[in-house]
Amino acid sequence: MTLLVILLAVLGLVVLINWGKVNAFLAFLLVTLPVGFALGLPADRLLAAVYQGLGDTLGSVVVIIVLGAMLGKLVADSGAAQQIAAVMIRAFGTNNIQWTLMAAGFIIGIPLFYNVGFLLMVPLIFSVVYKYKLPAVYVGLPMLASLSVMHGFLPPHPAPTVLVAQFHANMGLTFVYGLLVAVPAIILAGPLYSRTLKGIVSRPLAGFVADDLPESALPGRVNSFVSSLLPVLLLLGVAGLRLLLPAGSAWGPALAFLAEPTVILLVSVCVATCTLGLARGKTMPAIMEAYGSAVKDIAMILLIIGGAGALKQVLVASGASTEIAAGLQGTGLPPLLLGWLIAAVIRVSLGSATIAGLTAAGMMLPTMAQSHADPNLMVLAIGAGSLLLSHFNDGGFWLFKEYFNLSVKDTLRSWTAMESIVSVAGLAGVLLLNWALPLVAPGLAHH
Repeated sequence: MTLLVILLAVLGLVVLINWGKVNAFLAFLLVTLPVGFALGLPADRLLAAVYQGLGDTLGSVVVIIVLGAMLGKLVADSGAAQQIAAVMIRAFGTNNIQWTLMAAGFIIGIPLFYNVGFLLMVPLIFSVVYKYKLPAVYVGLPMLASLSVMHGFLPPHPAPTVLVAQFHANMGLTFVYGLLVAVPAIILAGPLYSRTLKGIVSRPLAGFVADDLPESALPGRVNSFVSSLLPVLLLLGVAGLRLLLPAGSAWGPALAFLAEPTVILLVSVCVATCTLGLARGKTMPAIMEAYGSAVKDIAMILLIIGGAGALKQVLVASGASTEIAAGLQGTGLPPLLLGWLIAAVIRVSLGSATIAGLTAAGMMLPTMAQSHADPNLMVLAIGAGSLLLSHFNDGGFWLFKEYFNLSVKDTLRSWTAMESIVSVAGLAGVLLLNWALPLVAPGLAHH
């Protein structure tokens, strides 16, 4: 019954948004309330879940998305994105731009949360697209595949880090195994799959596409790279200092505060305001006007992400995730495949990769205690499952759709398919490692 209600909710969203042309935020509210009643939530708990879902989802991303949009707008308007794109094209050529951006996404995705990395790289993707007349989805998807896999599979991202602790896995081994699984998955879902998407017409959000400036008007190369990638540089620097400091150091809390994405982006916006704005002759009112314009461009995206969060929270409050996971436990499947499947079903039902991963981990802990499954591989199997089939109830789906200005059909064909390829390829990589490790490195297996 629970799965049927969730299926009807997804169909309702498809009909309202695609056929009825209803605003996506309104569509979420119109679907969420009947779903809550159908799953047995009384009116007071249903509304409380809606408000909590909106608040929690926006509370965790709104500052990051707004600051990221401001930084992205300045990087685009100042010509820094154009300068970076020109340097990259000269170094690697237009024929290799997909691989170049994929590698950039891979490096940036290790320290940065997905939303931060997405907002940081969107102006660069759009600059390449407009300057060299290339298809936006074809160019951008490999980079976003890298960011997504890093977020779902590897520590220090939230869900994988918690899973490592819960399963008593080895952080270093999980990271190494994760890289072995992630690279083939990214190549398959990024550069290879996106070759089939050259025909998708995408007109990216105008606010993040600046006019082509003459080369003499562009900021310097070092200024462009450092100002644009400052969030990555700051996070790497703080992470390095935290590793060097002894446990219990008095500097620990201060560095933990500085490592927060919100703090890092706020510092980066302040620095870029000076280096890409004031130092290049822009007035403070002009810079603030550009920031205001950036926020207007993303206001509806924030509401849609909040709507997806409301639906997710109603499903969580009704106990849907626990019911689904419990129903799957009696299947008799091998532990790694079962962990992937539970995470995948919850991800498809609720939309949140983090909740899918954490719920699946809680359900798999008793099984892990009785089986000989490698805990490092279990972290990766659940991480891969938590990325499957991103669709209408996932904020990432709407972030991609609205920024790239795509139809629902083209978003499903590009973003949803890419996430699903990553998930299935990740599972295949985990199962292959599980078979190969006892043969090639018996000392490492199950430690």
